[in-house]
Amino acid sequence: MGKLKSRSALEEALAIELKHMGLPPFKREFRFHPERRWRCDFAWPEFKVAVEIEGGTWRGGRHNRPGGYAEDCTKYNEAALLGWYVYRFTRDDVLSGKAAKVVEKALAVAPKGE
Repeated sequence: MGKLKSRSALEEALAIELKHMGLPPFKREFRFHPERRWRCDFAWPEFKVAVEIEGGTWRGGRHNRPGGYAEDCTKYNEAALLGWYVYRFTRDDVLSGKAAKVVEKALAVAPKGE
């Protein structure tokens, strides 16, 4: 995979890779919480598996600033309380293929519920 600049480009790269791997279909920008407007980048609701791409990890993006980091912690903790398995990946994880391999393993071991 080549160099990608924006978070949306990273998400698109991961989406393409996941589709090529033949994994179960995912939902994009899935709203997982019944009251808050939080969304996860990718979700498999039937497995309660969520994926977040953490953009800007090397350039001080929103996820690395105190307010953004604190809000992310709240969001991820609430997801866990609702039974979600949240997997977080960096740009390097996506570009190296590591993210897709972890998602494949996560879906293989996650209990299917819905």
